[in-house]
Amino acid sequence: MTIDSKTIEQAALALRGAAETGKPVSPIRDLISAGGVEAAYAVQEANTKHYLANGRRLVGRKIGLTSIAVQRQLGVDQPDYGMLFADMDVPEGIPVSLDQVIQPKVEAEIAIVVGRDLPHPDMTTAEMIRAVEYVVPAIEIVDSRVANWDIKIWDTIADNASSGLFVLGAVPRKLDGLDLRSCGMVMEAKGEPISVGAGIACLGSPITASLWLARVMAKAGRPLLEGDVILSGALGPMAGVARGDVIEARINGIGTVRAAFAAD
Repeated sequence: MTIDSKTIEQAALALRGAAETGKPVSPIRDLISAGGVEAAYAVQEANTKHYLANGRRLVGRKIGLTSIAVQRQLGVDQPDYGMLFADMDVPEGIPVSLDQVIQPKVEAEIAIVVGRDLPHPDMTTAEMIRAVEYVVPAIEIVDSRVANWDIKIWDTIADNASSGLFVLGAVPRKLDGLDLRSCGMVMEAKGEPISVGAGIACLGSPITASLWLARVMAKAGRPLLEGDVILSGALGPMAGVARGDVIEARINGIGTVRAAFAAD
């Protein structure tokens, strides 16, 4: 079933309003679920076009739902994606204000920086490996404009894959000699582990996840470009965060990244 453009814009406007006011909205799935995930991506694209027209700059993509268990929970058989804008980047060492988000949670990820344009929908694994300029550890600060994180697949896709902010580590690592599948991760708050995992959680490998993304984005008409950042998917479960928290993620072979949240 096709959802009309008026309904798509109604859903897009509701999510934009939540982002602007800081007040989450009720789930939008009842508006658009009859149109399937295509309708949800249409809502995301409507807001992407709005933001680009109003001066925001696209600098990459994020991959969500890379965990098979989470896919089953939401009733899907593939990941999803969202847009990364320049104003979502928080330099490491700069306090993160919780006033910038609504219902934040944190995930540790491997970020891939692309070294060449990726325009082909039939891109190969070898081409993806060649395109990796470097990798850095990352903390994604996920967020939801939907009240109480009451989301199904249509809600999260429409809501830019529940994106918020992201912090990248400042020491790049070349791919040579790294097996991203086996890179173990520990994320801590107040010296205590809050999430553990490894690269294999990302569709078996962050390279596989990034290849999926590159192909899908080429088909969608928004191909990844040289310099773009890929947040390749959570290495472990997401965790809650509060004012004053200092979150540190260590990824074997790649390095450490820290996100410090302002206390006020």
